[in-house]
Amino acid sequence: MSKFLKILIKTAAYFTLGALIFIILYISINGIPNLRPSLFAFKYTTENVSMLPSLITTLIVVILTLLAAVPIGVASAIYLSEYANKSSRVVRLIRLGTESLAGIPSIIYGLFGLIRFVYQMQIQYSVAACVLTAIIMVLPIIIRTSEEALLSVPDSFRKASYGLGAGKLSTIFKVVLPPAMNGILAGIILAIGRIVGETAAFIYTLGNTTGLPTGLNQSGRTLALHMYSLSEEGFHVEESFATAFILLIVVVIINMLSTKLSRKVMSK
Repeated sequence: MSKFLKILIKTAAYFTLGALIFIILYISINGIPNLRPSLFAFKYTTENVSMLPSLITTLIVVILTLLAAVPIGVASAIYLSEYANKSSRVVRLIRLGTESLAGIPSIIYGLFGLIRFVYQMQIQYSVAACVLTAIIMVLPIIIRTSEEALLSVPDSFRKASYGLGAGKLSTIFKVVLPPAMNGILAGIILAIGRIVGETAAFIYTLGNTTGLPTGLNQSGRTLALHMYSLSEEGFHVEESFATAFILLIVVVIINMLSTKLSRKVMSK
């Protein structure tokens, strides 16, 4: 039985790896030949269908969302794992809520953002409404992955630190967080992937205009929305593949920078 399970696990792993390689190669083969300088023009027109305004908008949304969601999410996870009473009914309800919110379809978040931020708060279709919606959308992911990473650190680490005279806060930042950083980073990367690849929620809050937003109260479109619009129109399928390739590169670069930054912060 154990041999069968081992073969099954290896098969699943190889299948997943093969599917990932196939997707990357398919996007690269169809996207790279269609890259041209006009796709990176600063101004979008119907002739060049430039992706540069969408690329800049994507980076703005990702950075603003992470600046708010990461501190709140990690701080919440620290409270739940290090300070809160683990047998408390309130803590169990919070964990149930975060797990449930993490599985809610993104279009529900979009409808909430549309009603609450766009209509009731009258922020209109804008970067601000999009970022607020994205923060609510990725917070459960960051909280749950960060909490699990913190809980995976052995209690012996904490006891040894307390035995050497370290305080609670010093133990958390110097003993608990460093070994948990890989798990926290995994949650941040998942959050980045959800933000970058989101379309349904952002159509309801960001809008789908082609220009570069000049302020937080301006509308725009992300790369995922840009790719969706091009493929839906049916006239620029080649350009949509080029956009998909650039989107893939952007995700890889952002993940690499996030990894490097987190390790640099924890090494200090």
